[in-house]
Amino acid sequence: MELALLFLLLPVAALSGWWLGRRQPAPASHDRQGGAFSTEYFKGLNFLLNEEPDKAIDVFVNMLQVDSDTVETHLALGNLFRRRGEGERAIRIHQNLIARPTLSKSQRALALFELGQDYLRAGLLDRAENLFSELLEQGEYRAQALEKLLDIYQREKEWEKAIDMGRRLEHATGRRMNTLIAQFYCELGDAARDKGEFRTALKMAKRALGADRRCVRASLLQADIESTTGHCKAAVKSLQQVERQDPSFIPEVVGPLMACYQSLGKLDEGERYLTYLLDEYGGITPLLAIADLLQQQVGERAASQRIVAFLCERPSVRGLDRLIELQLVDTTGAARDNLLILRELTQRLLEEKSPYRCHHCGFKSKSLLWHCPGCKQWASIRPIQGVVGE
Repeated sequence: MELALLFLLLPVAALSGWWLGRRQPAPASHDRQGGAFSTEYFKGLNFLLNEEPDKAIDVFVNMLQVDSDTVETHLALGNLFRRRGEGERAIRIHQNLIARPTLSKSQRALALFELGQDYLRAGLLDRAENLFSELLEQGEYRAQALEKLLDIYQREKEWEKAIDMGRRLEHATGRRMNTLIAQFYCELGDAARDKGEFRTALKMAKRALGADRRCVRASLLQADIESTTGHCKAAVKSLQQVERQDPSFIPEVVGPLMACYQSLGKLDEGERYLTYLLDEYGGITPLLAIADLLQQQVGERAASQRIVAFLCERPSVRGLDRLIELQLVDTTGAARDNLLILRELTQRLLEEKSPYRCHHCGFKSKSLLWHCPGCKQWASIRPIQGVVGE
């Protein structure tokens, strides 16, 4: 990369010095400029020959004069430095460009945008925000500035500003931002719930569903608030909505749903709904919940038979682990020892597996996250399906 940069700088620096020498009005001045150029040029070559490329780059960059013919070169150099992770050099070049009064309006706007990206890459979010906001006021690079501001507000967790940027970006580009906006409302709802502000949290959940009716996170948040405040019937309605939004999240629904049915004294109704989910979508989580009900109502034998019937059609480590647990109740001697060995194996498999995975980048997680740490996508992590999953 450094060699490529030097190959770019050498001819440009030489041409810049030659051109400035040609433009000097007096021969004496021309000689001085030519001498200065030669000194700096050969100084840079000396650094290069002594395997000091960083110093050589600095010399050649300083030789470049900013005018209408070299603006593109300065911008290219600044971008190259930023990609190399040399933020200070990139910032210095772009700041030097902006300070020049000879720049056209479009050139200055581009330099401002590039400097904003330098600040963003360096983590100087306040400075980057100011520059992108200035571009918005000028009406320059509107869509790009909105995207960068949206990124900044997400990093700073300023969700109300992020919602505003998302809506403005949607209006400017026609790109649907409903998924992101719904997630931002859920972030506000989670914060309000954690502070015990349930009315505000519920309002944010409803706004999230207004932005994206398929937002599973909003339905789960709404159900959690309703059940916490004693409105289990409303919580059941919210939880049942998840099946229509995204069936892959059914495992997240089963536990809180059965807790609500138990509070309402309607376990029979809950069992019917679990049976419907199992028949319609399959999955080990509804099956295990039905097995728990059978164990409570009839006994371990009936629960084991139901699990065995399921495993014959669809193998599952979680199902096998639960079956072994049930069998251990009435087993003794060598058979029990063998079951304990098997149970240890299934337990290790379950402990080592990550039950959630991002469908966008493949990031795996032990818990359900709504913002992927790997690819930074929202609502991209789902429960894993398969033998070791759901």
